[in-house]
Amino acid sequence: MNHIKIAGVPEHFNLPWHLSIDNGEFEAVGIDLQWTDVPEGTGKMCQMLRDGETDIAVILSEGIVKDIVGGNASKIVQVYVESPLVWGIHVDAKSKYQTLSDLENGKVAISRLGSGSQLMAYVNANNQGWNTDNLKFEIINTIDGAVESLSKGASDYFMWEKFMTKPLVDKGIFRKVADCPTPWPCFVIAVRDEVLKKHPNTIAQILEIINIKTQSFKEIEGIDAVLAEKYHQKIEDIQEWLSITEWSQSALSKEMLNKIQNQLFDLKIIDKKGTFAKIVKAL
Repeated sequence: MNHIKIAGVPEHFNLPWHLSIDNGEFEAVGIDLQWTDVPEGTGKMCQMLRDGETDIAVILSEGIVKDIVGGNASKIVQVYVESPLVWGIHVDAKSKYQTLSDLENGKVAISRLGSGSQLMAYVNANNQGWNTDNLKFEIINTIDGAVESLSKGASDYFMWEKFMTKPLVDKGIFRKVADCPTPWPCFVIAVRDEVLKKHPNTIAQILEIINIKTQSFKEIEGIDAVLAEKYHQKIEDIQEWLSITEWSQSALSKEMLNKIQNQLFDLKIIDKKGTFAKIVKAL
C-alpha cells in the first residue's frame, strides 16, 4: 500500500475526492490516500508542501505559482477546476460601506500572507484602478476569524469564494458588495518534487481516478442535495454553482501559465518569472 497525503480546502469543489476515497477507489489500486482539510487555504497548503506535511495539494493557481517561483520544490501536475473562482467581496452587514468604491482605502481581512484572499485583493484593486501599494492587510486565518475581524472593525472587507460565504450573507452577518472572478482556472493539483520522483506511477493513478470522478460528477443522481447538506448551502445556490463550475482533466498550458505569471508580475506579487519546466510537470 502506497501512503500518500493530500490536502485541500473543506469546500464543495473537493467533494469528488471524498467520494472516491469513501468508495475505496484509491485503496482498490493499492493507494492509501489520506486527506487533510485545510480551512486556512492556499497559503497554509504552500507551507505544508514545503514542510513535507502533505504530498499533494488541491490549491489555487495563483498561490502555488507564486510559491513555486519563490522556491517551493513542487510542480503543478494538472488543472483541477477549469472555471474561474468567483470571489465575493464582503463587508460586515452593519458597516457603513455600501459599494465597492467605498472600500478603496479599507483594510482587507486575509487568511494569511500569500493566500488567495490576499492575491485576489491585488487583482481586485488593479481592476478598480486603485493604487495597489496602498493595500493594508489583517491576518484572520479562517472565515470565523473574518467574521470576528469585520464585526469588530479591525478590518473592512473580506474576499472569499462567494457560494461558501453566502450562508453568512443569508444570516445577515456579511453583506456582499461585489464579485471578482479569477482571470484564470481556479484550482490546480500540485505535488512535491520528491514525491513525483519517487512515485510517478502512483501520482498518475491518482489523477486517473479523480479525473474519471470529475468527468461524471455532475451526473451523479441527487448530487445537488448531497452538496447542499454537506456544505450547509441552499439547494438553488448549489445548482447555480454547479452550472458555472467546470472540472478539468488536462495539464496547465504554457499560455495559461504565462497569463498567470504576467499578471502576478505586473501586480508586483512576484519579482521574477519561472520557466514552464520549473513550475509544471505533466504526467
